[in-house]
Amino acid sequence: MSTEELHNEQQFVSLLYGRLDALREQAEAAVQTTIGQVSTGLQARVERDVLVAQQSGLLSGLNAVDSGLCFGRIDLKDGTHHHIGRIGMRDGDSERTPLLIDWRAPVARPFYLATGYEPMGLRRRRHITTKGRSVTALHDEILDLADTTRTGYEEHDADAVLLAALGAARTGRMADIVQTIQAEQDHIIRAPRHGVLVVEGGPGTGKTAVALHRAAYLLYAHREQLARRAVLIVGPNPAFLGYIGQVLPSLGETGVLLSTMAELFPGVRATGADTPDAAEVKGRAEMADVLAQVVQARQALPESAPESDQEIDEEDPDHLPGPALEIEHEGYGILRLDREMAYDARDRARATGLPHNLARPHFAFRIIDELTAQLADRLGADPLGGPNLLGPDDIAQLGKEIATSAEVHAAIDELWPLLTPEQLLSDFLAAPEAQLAEKDAESVRRIAGPWTPADVPLLDEAAELLGVDDSAERAAEEAARQERIAYAQGVLELSEGSKTYEFEDEESEVLAAHDIIDAERMAERQEEADHRSAAERAAADRTWAFGHIIVDEAQELSAMAWRLLMRRCPTRSMTLVGDPAQTGDAAGCGSWQRILEPYVGDRWRHTRLAVNYRTPAEIMELAADVRRSEDPAFEPPRSVRSTGVRPWEAAVSPDDLARTVAERVTGAPHEGRLAVIAPGGLHAALAAELPDASHGAEPDLTRPVVLLDPRQAKGLEFDTVIVVEPERIRSGSTQGTNDLYVALTRATQHLGVVRTDHGRG
Repeated sequence: MSTEELHNEQQFVSLLYGRLDALREQAEAAVQTTIGQVSTGLQARVERDVLVAQQSGLLSGLNAVDSGLCFGRIDLKDGTHHHIGRIGMRDGDSERTPLLIDWRAPVARPFYLATGYEPMGLRRRRHITTKGRSVTALHDEILDLADTTRTGYEEHDADAVLLAALGAARTGRMADIVQTIQAEQDHIIRAPRHGVLVVEGGPGTGKTAVALHRAAYLLYAHREQLARRAVLIVGPNPAFLGYIGQVLPSLGETGVLLSTMAELFPGVRATGADTPDAAEVKGRAEMADVLAQVVQARQALPESAPESDQEIDEEDPDHLPGPALEIEHEGYGILRLDREMAYDARDRARATGLPHNLARPHFAFRIIDELTAQLADRLGADPLGGPNLLGPDDIAQLGKEIATSAEVHAAIDELWPLLTPEQLLSDFLAAPEAQLAEKDAESVRRIAGPWTPADVPLLDEAAELLGVDDSAERAAEEAARQERIAYAQGVLELSEGSKTYEFEDEESEVLAAHDIIDAERMAERQEEADHRSAAERAAADRTWAFGHIIVDEAQELSAMAWRLLMRRCPTRSMTLVGDPAQTGDAAGCGSWQRILEPYVGDRWRHTRLAVNYRTPAEIMELAADVRRSEDPAFEPPRSVRSTGVRPWEAAVSPDDLARTVAERVTGAPHEGRLAVIAPGGLHAALAAELPDASHGAEPDLTRPVVLLDPRQAKGLEFDTVIVVEPERIRSGSTQGTNDLYVALTRATQHLGVVRTDHGRG
C-alpha cells in the first residue's frame, strides 16, 4: 500500500470515528472538524448519518463506541471489498454498497471464519487498529495464496491481533471482542435463538464476552421480536454488571436489561446478607411447596376444639362441626359463622384454582350468601311452619346490608386475609418452625432486617401463589376512561352545534367532527403515552415475559432462582453461561441436568469453550493444581499464551500480613489494574493499609487498585492479582476450593500469593 493509500485508509476510518465523536459531546463542532478533512461529497454523508442516528434513537448507544467504528476489511476475489464495523452505515443510497458493514451481517461472517484452507471467497483479511482518530496499525492476512499482490502489512503470525488484544492493559471495564471473535465463539454467537443453549467453559474462555455478543447478534437478527419484549442479562453481582455495562452500548444496542437476581422483584432492594446455611435452605426446590403450605395455612377456619364424642376424619381433620365466630350485625343481633360454613366456602374457593387473593372474593361471596340465608331464615320464619315470609327483594336487601357490614368483612379478613408477598414472607421467616425442620427453621428465622438476595425468589413465588387483586385499580381506570369519553363527547357535540351553513346550498355535505372521529377514539388520543423503553417497562413489571434471557455464572443460581427466571421466559429462549467447577454458592445447582430437567427435560443444547484466552499457562498450572486436590481427573482449558512469568508466593507472620500486601501492591507493575482478593474478614485491615483501594459492596473497578472477596471477583479480570490467605479462602465455605480456583484465575499477566507462615496451599 502506498503512502497515499494509507492516508486515504486513515481518513476513511477517521471519518467513521469522527462521526461517533460528533454524536458524543460536541456534535456540531466535531462534524465540522471532520468535514474540513474530507471532500465536499462526503460532507452530506456525515450530516445524513448524524441525522439518521438521531432519528433512529441510536444516539445513546453510539455515545459509548470509543474503540472506533471500523476495525476490519475483507477483500474478495472478485476485486470488491467491504469494511467491517461495530455498526452498519449507509451513505443514503440504499442501492449502493454500505460504507460500513455491521459485524453481525451475513456478508461479514468470513471475516471471522475464513482460513487459508477455507478462504470463503476472500483474498485478504485486514485488521485495522485505531486510537482516537488515527490508524495505528494495519495487519493483513493473505487467504488466497495464488494472489501475489502484497501491501507490506502482511503478518506472519495470524494471531498477532488477538495476542495484542489479550496482552493490552485492562481498564476496569470489559471491552467488546468484535475484532477478535474466534470461529468457535462465532458459532455460539450466531446459534439459533429458540430453545436453551448452555455454554460451558473454564476461566478465561470468553464465556461472558460470547454471551454479550450473542445478545447483540440476536437483537440484530430478531429486531422486531426482541425490541418489543427486551433481553434480560442476569449477572452474579453489581460489580460484574458495572464491568460489562458498556459492551452492548458500544455495539449500538441499548434494549437490554442488566440485573442481578437481587433486583428482579420490582419495589424490593435486597441489600441484606444470609448465612450460607440460610441461603442454601431458601434456595431449595421444596421451598415452593413450603410456601404453598404457608399460604394454605392463612386460609383459616374458625377455631373449634372437638368434643370428646366427636369423631375426627383422619383424611381431613379440619372438617369438624361446631360454632366459631359470632358477628354482631347492627339491628339484627348475632350472626354465627360456623366451622362447617367456612369449610364449605374455603373448599369452593380453592376449587377455582385461582391464587389466594383472586380466590378470596369467591370465599367472601359464599360466606355472605350463607349469612344472608341465615338472617333471612331468622327474620322471615313463619310461626306456623309455612314458607319464608320474605320476598326475593327483601332477601336481596339483606344481602346488600351484610355485604357492606364492617363486622362481616372483619370476620372474612380473619379467615381469608388479603396478603402481599412481603407480608407473607415476613410472617413465615419470623416463625418458620411450623413448616421447616428445627435446624432449617433456625437457619432462616429472621424477625426484622433488609431483604436478602435469597429472599427475592421466595417473594416471587409468594406473588405467584397470592396473585394480585387489581379489580379496584381496573375499575378506577375504567371510570377515568368513561369520564374522558364523556368529556370528548361533549366537545364533539359543541363542535356540531357550532356548524354554520350560511354559505352552503341545501344539497351540500358538510363534514362535522364526529364524522371524522368518535368520542372513544378522541379520548384515547388524550391518554398519556408510555415513553419508557421495553427494558425500563420490564424492570418495573414482575410478570414481564422477556424475548430472551442470558444468565452468566448460571451454575450459582438456586433451584428457586430458576423458578423465577423460567417464569420470566415462557418460550424458554435462553443462553446459560457458566462453569460447574467454579460453583461457589452452597445453593447453586451446579449440574446443568439438575437445572434444566424440571423445565425442558433433555431438550437443550450444550457446547463447551476449551481455549483459555485470559490466563497465561504459568498461572493456569497453579490454579489447576488447586482443583486437582479434590478432582484428580480435572483438566483445565488450554491457555493460548505463555508469559514466562511464574506466580510468586510470600509467607509472612500474621502481624505482617496487611503491611506485606500493601508493599507488594506498591511494587507491582503500574500499568493496568490490580486486584487484591482476600477473605471478607481481612478487608478492614487490608483497607487500612490500602487507602486508595476501592472496596465495599460495589467497588469502582476503574480504580488502579480494588479489594474484593472471591465471590465479588467472579467474571472479572485484572492485569495483576494478589491472592491473600488462600487456605482461609479454601476453608471458608463448603465450596471453598472452587472460590480459590476463581481467585487464582483472574490475572492476565501477574499473580502473587501472600499467606501467613503457618498456612498451607
